[in-house]
Formats: sequence, C-alpha cells, structure tokens
Amino acid sequence: MRVVFLGTPEFGVPSLQALVKAGYDVVGVFTQPDKPKGRGNKMLPSPVKTCALEQGIPVYQPVKIRVDGVEDLKALRPDLCVTAAFGQILSQEILDIPAIGTVNVHSSLLPQYRGSAPINWAIMEGETVTGVTTMMTDKGLDTGDILLQKEIQILPGETAEELTARMAPIGAELLIETIRGLEAGTVQRRKQEEEKSSYFPMLKKEMGEIDWRLPAHKIVCLIRGLTPWPGCSFVWGDHETVKVWQAEEAENPGKAPGQIICADAKGGLVIAAGEGAVRVLEMQAPGGKRMNPKDYLRGHPVHYTQCSVTEEAHG
Repeated sequence: MRVVFLGTPEFGVPSLQALVKAGYDVVGVFTQPDKPKGRGNKMLPSPVKTCALEQGIPVYQPVKIRVDGVEDLKALRPDLCVTAAFGQILSQEILDIPAIGTVNVHSSLLPQYRGSAPINWAIMEGETVTGVTTMMTDKGLDTGDILLQKEIQILPGETAEELTARMAPIGAELLIETIRGLEAGTVQRRKQEEEKSSYFPMLKKEMGEIDWRLPAHKIVCLIRGLTPWPGCSFVWGDHETVKVWQAEEAENPGKAPGQIICADAKGGLVIAAGEGAVRVLEMQAPGGKRMNPKDYLRGHPVHYTQCSVTEEAHG
C-alpha cells in the first residue's frame, strides 16, 4: 500500500514512525514550511520533516496544499493518505486523490472538541477524560466518519505538553490498528452524532493573559492547557510580565482578585482569584529562567500587593 503522510508538530511523529515500522510504503510526507524560531529567527524544520528526512522519505512543503501541492500529491499515486495535526485544510480535490481515502488521527473523542487544539481545550475546560479518534476525512472540519476511538484519562495537574506526549504514541497505535482493520474489512465507518458536537477555535497569544477575577480552578486549568504555548502570564510592579508555568489551587483568606496573599521564600507565591486562590509552582520573571517561586523570592524580595493582566490586555 502506497501511503502519503501529512503532519507537522511532534504529535504526528509517532504516527509516521509507526507507518514505517509496520511496513507500509510511505512514498512522501507533506508538512508545513520551515518557520523562524528563537531569538535569532533561525529557520527550523517541523518535527515531522526531521523524522521524514531521517527515514529517507521525500518531503513536500506547500504553503497551501490545495493550491501548490495538488500535482505533487497526484504524482505520488497514494492508495491512502494519513493526516495527524497537519495544520492545513484539505480541499475535495485533494481528498479525491488517494484511492482508499484519507484517515485522520484526531486527539479528542469526536464529535467533541473539533478544531486545531483539542488537547489544550479539553484541559482548559476542566475535562478529566479525553481520547484519540481515527476518522475518514471529508470536506468539513473534523466531521468525517469515525473509525476507531480510544479513551484516555487526563492526569491531575497534567499540562497540554505532557498530555500531548502521552497521547501521540497511543494515536500511532490506533492508526495502525485502523489501517489493518480497513485492509481486512473489519473496521466499520460510523457517522458522527452532530447533536453532541463541539468546536473550539485556534489558540491565540492573548488567551494566556490571566484574569484574576476567574475562579482559581479555571485559572489553573488555563495555565495547564496553554503550556507550553502561548503560556500564561500576569503583570506586577513596574509593568513586569511574569510567566506562570505551573500552578495549583490554594485557599483565599478573603483577599480581592489579583491581590498577593503570600510572596516570600517560605510560603512561595499565592495570588487571590475570584474564587479561591492560585499557588504558583513554577514562574519565569522578565529576562530570567523558569524556577520555583520560593527560590526566586529568596533573592528577589517582592513588595507588590496587586497583580493584573499583561500590558496587551489593557491596550
């Protein structure tokens, strides 16, 4: 079977590796164009591209596959296309190319959490259970027929980064099970129940600006769901932006939202929320590195009494 793989971030790497290991003829990989990263804006390849090159698989990087990738895909004559967090919408012309169709590995229990960031949103919404779905891709946004699903527990305190790393190999296993089932005729397509569907939008940088008027549980879920990108932050002192990497719920003795309850080397950093309070477990001050607030406060005494959202939120 000739397979073309379409994916971009780390989530797609185990699926690509699994296809190769299972003996499928991966004749090409489509991924997003290299992007500038870091302080030097160095052009870096996607994790999927790096993996493909290591496997000796030809790589294609169209800006828009439905415009400048059609002919390349046709020339590869795929029996099956597989997508895993590719990051581009496929046109009907693209979907018509593979003889069998296109199987997508989606990191939620469809029809819930359609969209490009289902892992992040599941955590931000306070879910304790999520999963992986393999589906036949159609023109809609994650609306195709379901093939197989596997439920996964979200661990207490788990961040989107941690959950993604745990879900990716599970998705790869489900993908191989799905393809073998399609070959054997043992996997049945199942229509999605539209009345149970939910869609969540792309992540945006400003979503990480902490609003201390929210309940502590909501703030902690936001921090977990937006780690590592775009990350969460707040402002204190002389317009200093502090990033929060890890946090947990704490008790509020009656302080107003945003007021600092504790900020010292012994008790750490605790900030009042709309309901309860937030204990910061890992922070990053401007120009500094990620560290435990107790260690930071040991060398940087804080006399501020109030926190707010970042500068951009006031603009």
